[in-house]
Amino acid sequence: MNDILIIGAGYTGMMAAVGIARRTKAANVTLLNPTDRFNERLRQHQVAAGQELGDHRIPDLVEPAGVRFVEGWAAEIDAAGRRVVLGDGRELHYDTLVYAVGSSTPAVDHAYTIADPKLADALRDNATGVLTVCGAGLTGIEAATEAAEAYPRMTVRLLSRGEPGSMMGPKARAHLNRALDRLGVEVRTGVTISKVLPGAIELEDGDRLPTDVTLWTTGVRVAPLAAQAGITTDDTGRVVVDATLRSVSHPEIFAIGDAAAIRQGYGTIHGTCQSGIPSAAHTAESITRQLKGKAPKSFRFGYIHQPVSLGRKDAVIQFTNPDDTPGRFYLKGKAAVFYKESVSGSPLKFYRMRMAVPAKLTGRTGGRRNRLP
Repeated sequence: MNDILIIGAGYTGMMAAVGIARRTKAANVTLLNPTDRFNERLRQHQVAAGQELGDHRIPDLVEPAGVRFVEGWAAEIDAAGRRVVLGDGRELHYDTLVYAVGSSTPAVDHAYTIADPKLADALRDNATGVLTVCGAGLTGIEAATEAAEAYPRMTVRLLSRGEPGSMMGPKARAHLNRALDRLGVEVRTGVTISKVLPGAIELEDGDRLPTDVTLWTTGVRVAPLAAQAGITTDDTGRVVVDATLRSVSHPEIFAIGDAAAIRQGYGTIHGTCQSGIPSAAHTAESITRQLKGKAPKSFRFGYIHQPVSLGRKDAVIQFTNPDDTPGRFYLKGKAAVFYKESVSGSPLKFYRMRMAVPAKLTGRTGGRRNRLP
């Protein structure tokens, strides 16, 4: 029996583990994660605003498919010996490794990140205070609007170098900015933050803004686990993969999601659940093909949309070209809310399906716009 080990039980790791186990009984599939609770990262802004979400145990989601779950922290990958050493000294051996450790926002002194479990209490305790959100990407926008709606007496400030929704078309961007105005979010653009202090934000121009809670949403950090193991990575720590998503230095290792530097015809994919789920489903199919003595196929991916929640009652969806540039169409209002909720809830539905989800149903390839290099 082939031993397949997946490190990381985020959206991609879960999809890969269940997908492999559903497709073949010729392998022992093990999923390793530091906690047995599944983190719905697409809904972290809701948790921060004090909303109660479902409590999903990873074993309950993957064991029906035949996946063995191990709770523990991967401290070291011994690529030569094909084993992973856990923080408590346990070892897990593998024939094939799926590297799905994801990414996180770098921690900043005196600031919370969206994944910090203490953020919800901090916002609740400062319901009439000032929240400063640093960064106007999708995470920053969703966090700012969610907090402003949940705590109407709170002053919510959004700081950014660029304009909110700059990646969207003009109509979707206009709706997003109207929502920020309606919710009373103070938007300040063209600024650079030099320091985060206790109770204040210091800007590069010397201006100092008082704040009760600071939320930092910019930057991406990838675990150094692969680089420390001698696996080829790029300058951000992501595993460099070939067209089939196998490591260019260790072909027995697949890397998916945020932890992989995946090249397409239009450039390197940026880490999102939208791209991670298809990469996981594709890897599940590739590993199954290898077990049958067949060569894995090349991975092709094209973006579909940029979905953004604007509180619980509003949203905007910018549909995109395969290279993630804005397309002609967009959704707003209640239709967009329904669409966004469907997108956010779809991974859990995939994990619970009795049949493996074909990779071609999890995304699009990009067609002629995405010629492989």
